[in-house]
Amino acid sequence: MDKKIVGRRELISIVDLELYDLDAKVDTGADSNALHCDHIEISDDEQSVSFTLLDEVHEAYHGKRMTFPLYKIKKVKSSNGQLQLRPSIKVVVEFYGKKYKSVISLTDRSDMKFPMLIGRMFLKDRFLVDVSKENLSVKGV
Repeated sequence: MDKKIVGRRELISIVDLELYDLDAKVDTGADSNALHCDHIEISDDEQSVSFTLLDEVHEAYHGKRMTFPLYKIKKVKSSNGQLQLRPSIKVVVEFYGKKYKSVISLTDRSDMKFPMLIGRMFLKDRFLVDVSKENLSVKGV
């Protein structure tokens, strides 16, 4: 199977969340995908997670409050080295003109430049990363 080449930053759409053309950082140091959300609340029975997609900086964000089935809660080491418990959801993303099922962890990334990280598990067996390039998925290379 031919692997497509992606750059260090790409645009990705999360169809199930109605988020289109999100700026994402391709991060081979991150295990999984992560998405910036506000007001993340796990239901008492741990069956669902609610969150708000509100961010003035990222124009793709529409301010909607969403509730999704909770996929799982996992321990994640954040960029500052702290261990966090993060809820994750399973969604359909559109990337490089194709749709994929993907697991995304929800976290507060308000202090980060990119609202989304694309991690190793999503990239594995599908894509190669060329850190000297950007937005190859948009150019259709």
